[in-house]
Amino acid sequence: MAYITQAHSNIFPAIWEKISGFFVTVGRSLVLSAAMDSRLKRVEALNLKTDEELAKMNLRRENITAYVFRDLMHI
Repeated sequence: MAYITQAHSNIFPAIWEKISGFFVTVGRSLVLSAAMDSRLKRVEALNLKTDEELAKMNLRRENITAYVFRDLMHI
C-alpha cells in the first residue's frame, strides 16, 4: 500500500508577504514625497507674491505654511 504525504510549507507566503510589504511601503513613501513636493512648490509660489497680492487672498506672509498645510495641521 502506498501512502502519499503532502507537506505544506508556510515559508513562501511569509516571504512573499514581506516582499510585497516592502514595495507597499516604498510606494507610499513615493506618493507622500510627491505630495510634499507639490506643497512646497505652492509655499514657494505664495512667498514670491507681494504683500498686497497676499492681502487680496486674505493671507499674511507668516501664515503661508499653515495655509498650505492646513489639512494636515489640526489647529
